[in-house]
Amino acid sequence: MRVLVTGSAGFIGSRVAMMLLEESAEVFGVDCLSGDLYPRKDKEERLELLREWPSFTPVIGDLAEIELDPIIGECDVVIHEAAMPGLTLSWESFTTYTHSNVIATERLLKALVDNPDVHLVHASTSSVYGLNALGAEDDPLEPVSPYGVTKLAAEHLIHAYTRNFGLRATVLRYFSVYGPSQRPDMAYERFCEKLARSEPIPITGDGRQSRTNTHINDVARATIAAAHKRLAGETLNICGDQEMALLDVLSIFADEIGVTPELIFNEPRPGDQYRTRGDASKARAFLDWEPLVPLEDGLRAQARDVLKRLGA
Repeated sequence: MRVLVTGSAGFIGSRVAMMLLEESAEVFGVDCLSGDLYPRKDKEERLELLREWPSFTPVIGDLAEIELDPIIGECDVVIHEAAMPGLTLSWESFTTYTHSNVIATERLLKALVDNPDVHLVHASTSSVYGLNALGAEDDPLEPVSPYGVTKLAAEHLIHAYTRNFGLRATVLRYFSVYGPSQRPDMAYERFCEKLARSEPIPITGDGRQSRTNTHINDVARATIAAAHKRLAGETLNICGDQEMALLDVLSIFADEIGVTPELIFNEPRPGDQYRTRGDASKARAFLDWEPLVPLEDGLRAQARDVLKRLGA
């Protein structure tokens, strides 16, 4: 299988690309190595690991600007992981989010129209559901952050191209992806670093907000399964099977690191989801997939990964 992975130097995209390479797929990886959200060097380090594989071809450039037809024409599947993630920055830099999440996606879709045999697997998010994401794929879509709005816009674009031009696409809505090598701007990675350094932990809200966390390996396996199945016109929740409150997550991290956390409670962030508990029944049935990493095991492994990186 020949696959184009956009955002191949990102947290999720790099893991998907690596698993594909381990399956003997030929992978083309597009990434602009943006440093808007966190240091560019983190992406460069992930990219260097992928470059060790002869079957990996890197393409450095902005998806909204580079020539796509020659790359897509070589592929069977496009896995679209490239996006501008994150909640807080989306309120401050909406133009960046529309460029990365909407304009770049629309340009990719145009190129796919010219290559009708290529299937698209698009990475979306539980943020499209809104303040709470508590059910199946047909729940109301009411995003409460600019990030969620742009990701829902990308989904609508895909549906428009599917209806009008016969595009073949599968949409995956990821729920709270965590695990080793998580983006340094993400809460769990920051919490582990602060605990390892015996620094106070800032909590937005009351700490009782909860998530259906999904381990990065389970997300990557589901994404690759969708690339193999190529289910046209389907939207699937990809989520773990256990919901946990933020304070309980912190308790596991603190126990693994061996410290007593000092918590500082702040006002909730605008647009932050309060509760997610996704229903992944459809993904289980359609992809023959199950989340395999027990939540506590995955959280403890992430804490150990941070300790190792910090030399603690």
